Amino acid sequence: MALSSLPSDDCAPVQLGKDDKAMHRHLKEALSKGFYEACSGVIQALLLACEWHLTTEAHALTLVIACPNMTINWRVLSNLAAIGQSLGRFTPNAKICICPPVGMGIPFELRVDEIAMYRDLF
Repeated sequence: MALSSLPSDDCAPVQLGKDDKAMHRHLKEALSKGFYEACSGVIQALLLACEWHLTTEAHALTLVIACPNMTINWRVLSNLAAIGQSLGRFTPNAKICICPPVGMGIPFELRVDEIAMYRDLF
């Protein structure tokens, strides 16, 4: 169905209002809290050692983890299956983006439903 054929009440607003932005912020906070609580103690400790956030941009829930050093980066990669399992509880379409320290490589991005294919690499 073409977007222009929808009644105006059914179309997305051109700009988000203050209430929309507040609801989006609350959604992200609730998702972050739920994800963190769904993780094991080991994964929670890894997350605490990194900067991380969930984003709902680009039509997919994405966990972005910025690692402070290569040791932590490797530990996060080694626990990718467990991280994916916790994130996959929210949606199988979720993605994980692991960012190494600045100047130490490029971010590694993987969909949660692809982790099983690469399990032997981690």
